[in-house]
Amino acid sequence: MEIAKMIDHTLLKPDAKDVDIKKLCEEAKEYNFASVCINPCYVKYANDILENSSVKVCTVIGFPLGANTIKSKVFEAKDAILNGAQEIDMVLNVGKLKSGDYDYIKNEIETVTHEAKSMKNIIVKVILETCYLNDDEKIKACEITVKAGADFVKTSTGFGSGGATIHDVQLMRKAVGDDFGVKASGGVRTAEVAREMIKAGANRIGTSSGIQIVKGW
Repeated sequence: MEIAKMIDHTLLKPDAKDVDIKKLCEEAKEYNFASVCINPCYVKYANDILENSSVKVCTVIGFPLGANTIKSKVFEAKDAILNGAQEIDMVLNVGKLKSGDYDYIKNEIETVTHEAKSMKNIIVKVILETCYLNDDEKIKACEITVKAGADFVKTSTGFGSGGATIHDVQLMRKAVGDDFGVKASGGVRTAEVAREMIKAGANRIGTSSGIQIVKGW
């Protein structure tokens, strides 16, 4: 197993500077990570640095709260893709999910995914922000994400009250089945934790500690 190709090398801090993004991209090329995961304003910059490499540019949509309108999420996704994004991590509307408005959630994911797929067949990951959900809500969110045509469910933004847990990853894997993506993100900082997440069912890891994980693997 090549752990580096399962890692989204992540920098989403609000005070990240150009030089920090450049360093992130250079590290991603050196270690051959799956992608860099960055805020939308840096997509074009990162895309230029990573040109002619196998590292993809991943960005976040509706981040970090997920409370934007569907129309604004679609605009964000379209803009990011035009700037060179190859993967989209979208935060679903947590409040709408908890209100039981499942049609809204399905429409939201479906609309953003359709835009991404019709433009460039972009991979779409849906961030559930599991720290705010009970198990039934997590399962429902997973089921809706699969039906809506996205590619991954993802645990966390890293900005909520908690990150990825073994329990949540196992629950999500069971809910989506064997052939769907599960991304564990939030608090995965060591090779040991990454190994446990993969054992639980994750096939992608979102972390700012990618180098530490690879070295400890």
